[in-house]
Amino acid sequence: MIMNATRTRLAVATASALLFAGAPAAYATLADAETRPTTPTAPTIRGAAYVETRLFFGTERPDGGPAVTDGQFMDFVDRQVTPAFPDGLTVQDGRGQWRDRNGVIERERSYELILLYPVGRAKAADPGIERIRDVYEREFGQESVARLDEPTRADF
Repeated sequence: MIMNATRTRLAVATASALLFAGAPAAYATLADAETRPTTPTAPTIRGAAYVETRLFFGTERPDGGPAVTDGQFMDFVDRQVTPAFPDGLTVQDGRGQWRDRNGVIERERSYELILLYPVGRAKAADPGIERIRDVYEREFGQESVARLDEPTRADF
């Protein structure tokens, strides 16, 4: 029985030594594969320089009034957003949460509005975007409308 235990320990020690000796070579092979390009040429960059602005509109009213409906929001888009950005936009439904000014975490149905416009029009677009945010806050009693701007490339 002592002989079997010794053989087992020796076998485990030998297997461990072989595993540890081979591990650096295996990792080196994986690292080499990760650094090798998967395609022989660089990808083609398409499109022109654009700005992507995303606005996040909540629907619950802080004063406890009725939530903004789909019809009310789309009417707002037709009246306030489309005239300022007639070339196109995207509206997505969402679910969001944020901490209000009283420290309460509010969870609500929301809308995400995505605008794309050429970088050269960014300065001219800014006041229109800020007006959209201000009007929504006033019209629907919101504390804020979040804004996210990112450079991107677009090809239509």
